[in-house]
Amino acid sequence: MLIGACTVDLHLPGNGSLKSKRQILKGLKERIKKKFNVSISEIDHHDLWQRALLGVAVVSSDAQFAHQVLSKVVDFIRSERRVELIDYSVEIR
Repeated sequence: MLIGACTVDLHLPGNGSLKSKRQILKGLKERIKKKFNVSISEIDHHDLWQRALLGVAVVSSDAQFAHQVLSKVVDFIRSERRVELIDYSVEIR
């Protein structure tokens, strides 16, 4: 069994409140969970209006598959117009 973990650092431009941030992230996380069958959570920058750090995890028996799923998640986030991808990292164990 392998675990693929990805951290995604996001900027939410034009966002003016924590309530708005939570609304944006909630919708994004729900769409990612449904589309890619991964676990996802906000793991840092909880009190900042325009920043978020998400953690994404997938379990697989194949490292290539896990990496492919996480790459698709990152591409999906890049295509979202309400967030900007600052940085990301992927680790397979």
